Amino acid sequence: MTMHRRTLLLGLLGLPAPRRLRVLSYNIHHGEGTDGRLDLERIARVIRAAAPDVAMLQEVDRGVARTGGVDQPARLAALTGLRPYFGKAIDHEGGDYGNAILTRLPVAEHGNVPLPGSEPRAFIWIRTEDGLLFLGTHLDAGRNEPARVAAAERINEWIASRAALPAILAGDLNAVRGSQPLEVFARQWSIAGEELHTIPSATPRRQIDFILYRPAARWRVVSVEVPEEPVASDHRPIAAEFERLPSSAR
Repeated sequence: MTMHRRTLLLGLLGLPAPRRLRVLSYNIHHGEGTDGRLDLERIARVIRAAAPDVAMLQEVDRGVARTGGVDQPARLAALTGLRPYFGKAIDHEGGDYGNAILTRLPVAEHGNVPLPGSEPRAFIWIRTEDGLLFLGTHLDAGRNEPARVAAAERINEWIASRAALPAILAGDLNAVRGSQPLEVFARQWSIAGEELHTIPSATPRRQIDFILYRPAARWRVVSVEVPEEPVASDHRPIAAEFERLPSSAR
């Protein structure tokens, strides 16, 4: 059924039409590109080109010496016109390092939840005024698969207590399809799209950056893409467009 026919049918049934929503996930490598340049303006251009309603960013510095003490969430917000929320994972070089969410949506509540890992990790979350949850995370790297599994279990436990709210989870999961962490997530979440490689950014050969959603009945995936950006970070971004479906949709 086309979008137009679906909208007409919902109108005849007295139901609200679906709403489109664009989500971006991007590991920005603290703004340092594969050319060695630190360039937040370049990162901001990538974000603006994707035109997200919500952008989940990983490897973000705030007041860190290596990136000149810049508040990167605030700077990227100024460059993109979105509102910033930051979630700290660790102390680093006199500042904070972690995840950020940039959004144009009105936010009612936000928080940050620590996760297990050999290097401490976390997930940041926001709840919008109209009752949507967005979670952004970066799971443990390296060979520490048990830490990624434990983190996935912790995220699932957290979201299970908020099951009434439609949710989207995005980030650098440091895991591939078919791995144990993705199998844990599959108990609560669906992956948006087919396999699309995101690393290394110059010639991507694997996907470790994902956008997930739940429950499946509240969302329709319209499109998923990996924008062709080989230099701004060591990851390529991944973007998805969703239709948000009313709870009474069938």
